[in-house]
Amino acid sequence: MILSVSGVLLLGFIIFLFTRKDGLKISHALVCALFGFYLAGTAIAPSIKEGGASLAGLLSGLKF
Repeated sequence: MILSVSGVLLLGFIIFLFTRKDGLKISHALVCALFGFYLAGTAIAPSIKEGGASLAGLLSGLKF
């Protein structure tokens, strides 16, 4: 759950930066958000969630 909230906040912040600095229009961000909601309701959603968890595990294992 915490990973999901962190991911949502991170992606929300990135969208905010794109909106402010790179000219991403609010309508584009809205379409991306709606696409994400619709994608979450499909059969591929568990695979995407597992891939995200795998990537998070990989990144947490990196030592600098």
